[in-house]
Amino acid sequence: MTTIDTRPLRTLVHTAGAPEGEWWRDAVIYQVYPRSFADASGDGIGDLPGVTSRLDHLAELGVDAVWLSPFYRSPQADAGYDVADYRDVDPLFGTLADFDEMLERAHGLGLRVIVDLVPNHTSDEHVWFQAALAAAPGSPERARYLFREGRGIDGTEPPNNWQSIFGGPAWTRTTDPDGTPGEWYLHLFDSRQPDLDWEHPEVRSEFEDVLRFWLDRGVDGFRIDVAHGMVKAPGLPDWDGHVSMIEGSDDVQPTDTVSGAGNQGPMFDQDGVHDIYRAWNTVLAEYPGDRALVAEAWVEPLSRLSRYVRPDEMQQAFNFAFLATHWDAPALRTVVEASYRASDAVGAPTTWVLSNHDVVRHASRLGLAEPGSRPNGIGHGDEQPDETLGLRRARCASLLMLGLPGSAYLYQGEELGLPDHTSLDDDLRQDPAFFRTGGAERGRDGCRVPLPWASEAEGFGFSPTGVTWLPQPAEWASYALDAQRGVAGSTYETYRSALQLRRESGLGSGGMEWLHGLGDDVIAFVNRDVLVVANLGAEPVALPSGAEVLLASVDLDGPLVPSDTTVWARITS
Repeated sequence: MTTIDTRPLRTLVHTAGAPEGEWWRDAVIYQVYPRSFADASGDGIGDLPGVTSRLDHLAELGVDAVWLSPFYRSPQADAGYDVADYRDVDPLFGTLADFDEMLERAHGLGLRVIVDLVPNHTSDEHVWFQAALAAAPGSPERARYLFREGRGIDGTEPPNNWQSIFGGPAWTRTTDPDGTPGEWYLHLFDSRQPDLDWEHPEVRSEFEDVLRFWLDRGVDGFRIDVAHGMVKAPGLPDWDGHVSMIEGSDDVQPTDTVSGAGNQGPMFDQDGVHDIYRAWNTVLAEYPGDRALVAEAWVEPLSRLSRYVRPDEMQQAFNFAFLATHWDAPALRTVVEASYRASDAVGAPTTWVLSNHDVVRHASRLGLAEPGSRPNGIGHGDEQPDETLGLRRARCASLLMLGLPGSAYLYQGEELGLPDHTSLDDDLRQDPAFFRTGGAERGRDGCRVPLPWASEAEGFGFSPTGVTWLPQPAEWASYALDAQRGVAGSTYETYRSALQLRRESGLGSGGMEWLHGLGDDVIAFVNRDVLVVANLGAEPVALPSGAEVLLASVDLDGPLVPSDTTVWARITS
């Protein structure tokens, strides 16, 4: 057992900011994946009226903003990330009037709304791509996309060796009107998601107009999908590297930043993307109210990621280095410190995130034999997480994250402690990554299962008919909101208490000092007058005498912080 003296051995990492700065600097933002949040129509697929009906839950939880994954008109080849019309709502999710009603209700509850924007690629059903297929090689219609002649005899080989993120070649060959093979088009994701050519001025103008369309309706910002994409290296040169979604860090450099295997191919993180975001920053500046751009950029090292949030570009960038770090205290300390170093250098907030719609939920990742490892989905026949241990560690990790200064992102259902659906039958899967890899990757369906709202209802209250587009595990009854609301110590009530304390204590805009001398397996820091201690080791740690416990991720038995537990305490001396 280690005893803490809070007075000596502190190191300043991050200086406190103004408590009343721009809202996005310290906001807690809740990701809604619309098809799995709440279904009002009864067809088993979540929709915008369903979102509206559950906004009270988010206000009660205590978040500041909502980020909505795509709801645009789409053939749903990649769950809406294949957009056919950027200015309309897919009938699957409702109408533009439903969106306006949802936005008005959110604002009435004090919630800001961020919408997803998918600029790297469109759907193959987008009017532009349909026109391109109907047009001849070299036509203006094809110039909006990346069409190229093939290599080899009769152009039978793809224009280069790039591979799709979802598996297989990143090129698909077209068929000319006479039935003969034609040009190839680039798609870094599914073949139904052709990449746009962002060197074309019409593409740039179109998306600035799309931004204004939604800003005029009153949205508070945009999360930019594949923000490090769009611009490709001149000539589209061959590259033998491998790119994965949400890359982690293979090599942690304590004196620099987190670096690693990282997605530096000729299709990503080209300098030209920053010109796009400077132009978009100017568009947002035309509107009042601190509108925000959020980058989904799988970029390493962190010093390179920070370029996306320079003062004249975006406001936030997801910190995937933090998400991808294993359950290891020294590694987590290093990535936290490196994150502040990189973001503070450009005057941007640091963001924190543990789960989203693209990764196995952290309540499941942290229950694996290698806690924090990131398989691309978990299915029957795979290693099954320890559900109890995973939830304990997830609660520990979440309190650690919410105690850090900056902005935090929550993925729908994590406030309930939801694990992935890790035994989903393969014949029910819908993620294109599963099919394009021949099942080698289970894909992301397990983290996208509809939420449980009512423990005794059919479909756990997700839909009035009990229908759900993916099946929910029977054991999710104990995770349902109505089984946790008002129950002391439940995951939901722990999140709600943490968010209330975070706001009351100004932790989001606070500063941070490491507290040293507790051993390699303990993460401890002071944020304003709150001491945060996360014990990732096997032995308990004693709180200092006089420390007033404010919140703990598990029930405490005396002044000890047990294994896999985070405690927030008020420093009284």
